[in-house]
Amino acid sequence: MFSSAGAGRQSTLDKLLELIDWTPIEHQLRDISSAVKGASAWPPLALFKAMLIAVWHDLSDVRLAEALDDRASFRRFCGFSAHEPTPERTAFVRRRAQLVARGLDQALFEVVNDQLRTKAITVKTGTLVDATVIASASHADPEAGWAGHQRRKAIHSFKAHVGADADTALVETLCVTPGNVHDGRAGGGALPETPGEVYADSAYRGPIFGAAVAARGLSGFPCMTGRLNDTVRPWPC
Repeated sequence: MFSSAGAGRQSTLDKLLELIDWTPIEHQLRDISSAVKGASAWPPLALFKAMLIAVWHDLSDVRLAEALDDRASFRRFCGFSAHEPTPERTAFVRRRAQLVARGLDQALFEVVNDQLRTKAITVKTGTLVDATVIASASHADPEAGWAGHQRRKAIHSFKAHVGADADTALVETLCVTPGNVHDGRAGGGALPETPGEVYADSAYRGPIFGAAVAARGLSGFPCMTGRLNDTVRPWPC
């Protein structure tokens, strides 16, 4: 969702890195370890910054790990040097589970969004709602669920439902559910208090998500046929 630049130019992530005060976030993360037995722990703040990138760019854990390995702007944002090893996807899976268990998943994202809101005056015109499937670290994880998508093989997974500003693509709300929870039942958790016009794909069609939209003062919502980073083509639901 954000564009990145080469090492010689300042990217959007470089600007965000300067805008955000990371001290209160680092304080909240100080007691959380991401290490498995016998392995070194990744810096907690670096993992959280990587998870922000994943949400902003709509990346799965696998794609995030691959991007961190070769994108200079991603490395700079997280604090990794050019030739330093970067985390594998399992580190993000463990960290996400730890944040959810402590009730910090949405809280820390909100800290970031609050800071950004105080530094810029924006006029909200709408919110894009979409979900990303995230594979679980283990089939024994009771918080995840088995789910298939179209003709693809079912996987044990979570879904991250996000609500992003339609103009800036900045993610404002995040809701994580087991992978087998239907989008229409969970999407209301991704709506901010003042969403403006709401865009969501046809998976969110139904009375539960519709009621969540109506509760925020809207009578209906258009749908988009692609993902958040595709062209939005609204049509009545």
